[in-house]
Amino acid sequence: MARRAGLLVGYGASSATTAWRAGRVLRAAVVAFFDGYHCFSPVSAILALPFSAAVLASQAMAPSSSTLRGASSRLREMFHAAGFPPSSFFALLNGKLSQTLFTFAATLPFALTFLLLAKACVAAVLAAPAPDAPRRRRMSLPRAAAVARAYPALLATHLFNSFVMLSANAAVFSLLFLGFGAADLLGFTSHASTLALSAAGAIAYSVAVGVATVVCNLALVVAAMERGVAGHGALLRACVLIRGSVPTALALALPTNLGMAAAEALFQLRVVSQRRKAGRLAPGLAGEAFSVAYIHALCVVLEIIVSCMFYRSCCKRTEADELRELEPEEKGDLKA
Repeated sequence: MARRAGLLVGYGASSATTAWRAGRVLRAAVVAFFDGYHCFSPVSAILALPFSAAVLASQAMAPSSSTLRGASSRLREMFHAAGFPPSSFFALLNGKLSQTLFTFAATLPFALTFLLLAKACVAAVLAAPAPDAPRRRRMSLPRAAAVARAYPALLATHLFNSFVMLSANAAVFSLLFLGFGAADLLGFTSHASTLALSAAGAIAYSVAVGVATVVCNLALVVAAMERGVAGHGALLRACVLIRGSVPTALALALPTNLGMAAAEALFQLRVVSQRRKAGRLAPGLAGEAFSVAYIHALCVVLEIIVSCMFYRSCCKRTEADELRELEPEEKGDLKA
């Protein structure tokens, strides 16, 4: 009983520490956003806005796209050939995966250019300023040479991250295939068993994809912040930095992703539905579409700032851990 109480206390302390660290990083990101708004607003309007407009436009075109319907039917056939039972989980997964693939393919040119340039600009703005500079004058727009120097590393890391995300999805589907195959061999084919396995599969898929996403985002920040690190090197460095901080990274990813999801839902409600009713895009509706796209772009820039602040927090924690590990050895040498 005492052991169980100790475990509960330890879990509560760990959750409180995660929430405290996430709140501290998020607060620092918001402060940096407002302190450098004169730098981040041009980045949002010039670089992040085309990417956000492409995302919103692709989601608006998705329901009437023959490519999306073809991808959905191919995924459905693949699930059926793999032996997955027909359930609401796999129907929802099929719809989300096909929409994600369509959005990824439609926005890939904008992600490889505008989004990566925005990440490079934000990382350069948040680079360590001169310590004697006034706080309000520390942040300034970076030079084009600095952005161009960081872009190849970001491009290589982004392409490698795409391969990692594909591998993570394939690994989870392989585990699901083994799980449902084993359940079929053991005779667990009832509706309750299928529902339980589907719920476990949904949790496993969400955790795996969420962890892979936050690690890949941190790898992009590493490639932008550290010279000579790109591709698999940036991903390995991100895995070292994020060790022990995965719950904090997931907690930090939630607010900005909710903001972008809210902007996408607002675009569907205020622009797409109104255009379908009117049959044309009125000037007032076009202005509203631009406003929603700019809000989405601001959320994209804020997500990059949060990732950069989380990178700084991980670097400080790693340095503190290394010093803490070296202290006993140094004390032992002094005693000797």
